[in-house]
Amino acid sequence: MKKLKFLFYLGILFIFLGGCNTVKKDSDNKFKEKSRICPQCNMELPPSNIHTTVLHEGNEEEHFDDIGCMILWLAKKNTDINAVLAEVFTNDTHKYINAGAAHYKINEKTPMLYGFSAYENMQEGSISYEEVFIRMRRGEHMANPKIRKQILGY
Repeated sequence: MKKLKFLFYLGILFIFLGGCNTVKKDSDNKFKEKSRICPQCNMELPPSNIHTTVLHEGNEEEHFDDIGCMILWLAKKNTDINAVLAEVFTNDTHKYINAGAAHYKINEKTPMLYGFSAYENMQEGSISYEEVFIRMRRGEHMANPKIRKQILGY
């Protein structure tokens, strides 16, 4: 009877020690590395990168889900627009280019509904990066109901 009791407790001890495994799986770390969060609005960036921007400041990179978020974040940190390198993902060529070289349409559906989407090639009615910056700082974007009504014409 004592042998049976000893084996029973020994079995419970092995089960307990086997269940307390603290080894991290590589798949958990890969998911955390792949998910990028916008520092302005805390939304996860889409895997397709559409409408996303990357800001290079020194050795650090910040990823944004919308160019409007990047501009608001720069303004909040009192960072000069010309002091940092910003890249935007273009809708026509599907690659990152310098934000200053891109052409922007204002009436597109974007993640934060600001409406600014980048194109590498000139589009009819497009505006410059500086104009996007000015409009975002003034609140003249599609997330503003008055501006949306004015741009869409209803």
